[in-house]
Amino acid sequence: MNINELFNIQKELDIRISTEHQLEGHNLVSHKILALEVELGELANETRCFKYWSKKKPSEREVILEEYVDCLHFVLSIGLEKDYLNVTLTDLKEEKTTAVDQFLVVFNNISNFQVNQTLENYLFLWQNFMLLGVVLGFEWEEVTTAYLKKNEINHKRQAEGY
Repeated sequence: MNINELFNIQKELDIRISTEHQLEGHNLVSHKILALEVELGELANETRCFKYWSKKKPSEREVILEEYVDCLHFVLSIGLEKDYLNVTLTDLKEEKTTAVDQFLVVFNNISNFQVNQTLENYLFLWQNFMLLGVVLGFEWEEVTTAYLKKNEINHKRQAEGY
């Protein structure tokens, strides 16, 4: 599945949420940025990569993947909100970086984007978020499959008044 399809799928969910919650015409970029930061923190927490003081293992891979795609929903949604849809999935190789370092880069990218919402800053966020997925060991195919599964859950939640 290509990125444009994911943007289209995310757009359907965003429209549904906007309609059902009477948010048409509202600028939700700040809300989505904060949501992304919260979800990214949840992802980091599930990986436990920063918990040097703990012997407890990370969560199951599926849990970590679900948290990653929760973040992806907001990365896509922010792109839609700003009409920054011309992103590509480059062949990212795992660089010699740690998960901790890559999380910090993505958090920094989010902060930079929040202050200066340019296409360039969104592309930095996009690329570094994609690289985080690689560092966490995910393949694009499994990310898209998990995204589609979570998207169905999100639609069901909306139908149930989440």
